[in-house]
Amino acid sequence: MKVLITGGLGFVGTQLSVRLLEKGHQVTVVDHSPEPRDDTPEEAIYVSGDTAVQGAWQEEIADQDAVINLAGASIFTRWNDEIKKLIYDSRILTTRNVVEAMPKKTVKLLCSTSAVGYYGFRGDEELTEEDAPGDDFLASLAVDWENEARKAEDKGVRVAITRFGIVLGKTGGALGQMIPAFKKFVGGPLGSGNQWFSWIHMEDLLNAFIFVLDNEDIKGPVNFCSPNPVRNRDLAKALGRVLRRPSFLTTPGFMLRLVLGEFGLVLLEGQRVVPAKLAKHGYAFRYPDITAALEQVVKED
Repeated sequence: MKVLITGGLGFVGTQLSVRLLEKGHQVTVVDHSPEPRDDTPEEAIYVSGDTAVQGAWQEEIADQDAVINLAGASIFTRWNDEIKKLIYDSRILTTRNVVEAMPKKTVKLLCSTSAVGYYGFRGDEELTEEDAPGDDFLASLAVDWENEARKAEDKGVRVAITRFGIVLGKTGGALGQMIPAFKKFVGGPLGSGNQWFSWIHMEDLLNAFIFVLDNEDIKGPVNFCSPNPVRNRDLAKALGRVLRRPSFLTTPGFMLRLVLGEFGLVLLEGQRVVPAKLAKHGYAFRYPDITAALEQVVKED
């Protein structure tokens, strides 16, 4: 299968390229860097382009069997109006450009990323793909993002909306910021620690993508997260145990809001999301337990 990945030089895209190549697929990577990075597989075809802008990179799409849309500016920073516009436009415009470049009945599958932030802040409520969206910035972004992707259905494309939980891996993401703090003995819960943390190990994320590619009856929203979400304080305890460091140093909520503004509220809330659709179709998680997942990441580190 010929697979094109937007945002292919990122935290997920780089490792997904490797996994797809291992499975015998042909991979084209699109990203904004003029040149591929050192860790980009040599076997991958690299195309430079700003996916938020129409351009020659779109010509690659017509020849693909599947497109995996991962592109989007990082949300892990202090938000202001300019940053929120960048976060929004990088996702909406990229997805719009991807879909517009698809000829009818040529591309078979679009896997377009979204996030569990789609559900908003819902306390202890357990959420599946059937639940309604929230109304905060990230939820509204996710709704618009997903709606752009669904337009590919009008072209006969199977669309899977992959709603990511927090991805746990050694080369970046949340743990890339948390592990150094714990190693310096300054790690612990955020705010009350009661907020739910929906997560997925990188290995399961990669395997879930392969699972969706291989199962033609999977479409619509698919929660890419462990069946066992944890509260933030339990994540901190588990990471402390794995690293053999204390995990009691709480970061006060007011400090997070002071430093990170609106994004600080996202870290203090959260969602309790479960992967009902993956379970329905028989996906078996390799790392369903947070401690085992963290042990594997730290071992690699």
